[in-house]
Amino acid sequence: MVVLAVTWVAKSGHDGDIAPILAKLTEESRKEPGCLMYLVHRHKTDRRRFFIYEQYKDDAALEAHRASPHFLQYARKELPKIADRVEGHLYEVMG
Repeated sequence: MVVLAVTWVAKSGHDGDIAPILAKLTEESRKEPGCLMYLVHRHKTDRRRFFIYEQYKDDAALEAHRASPHFLQYARKELPKIADRVEGHLYEVMG
């Protein structure tokens, strides 16, 4: 299993615009056969900060996600216009 942890921060004035895009990305990503989990979290006090926790069956499933039309549309095209990707870490499960 491969885990991806990503943090996005909405640009000033766009904190209300990011949630609908992340909702669409979540809905489509969860349909991928190799996606085991896709959860978006919103910071409790900094409403501009979003954390995405993703689990994929393997590296191939993650690469399929990154090549999917919805990822290219939302994560590569739409989100960068209104938010900054401030962190992205790849993990593997131990044990």
